[in-house]
Amino acid sequence: MANHKSSLKRIRQSETRRLRNRYYGRTMRNAIRQLRETTDKAAATEMFPKVISLIDRNVKRSIVHKNKAANLKSKLNKRINAL
Repeated sequence: MANHKSSLKRIRQSETRRLRNRYYGRTMRNAIRQLRETTDKAAATEMFPKVISLIDRNVKRSIVHKNKAANLKSKLNKRINAL
């Protein structure tokens, strides 16, 4: 167990941030999954900017690496164009 007041606070903060980051990552993955499952090109084209925005926000928060985000966006774009 932690002995210092500051370390107790740090434990609380890191747990809160962990849960928040988990929520952001999960939300992004669910949005990507929904976009991949869409078979209608019009609906997918409408969803695409929202999903890209989620991915970019997670890059800004350092939840996803920028190269992984670029790969995700590229693959999603290719999938939409193939519909």
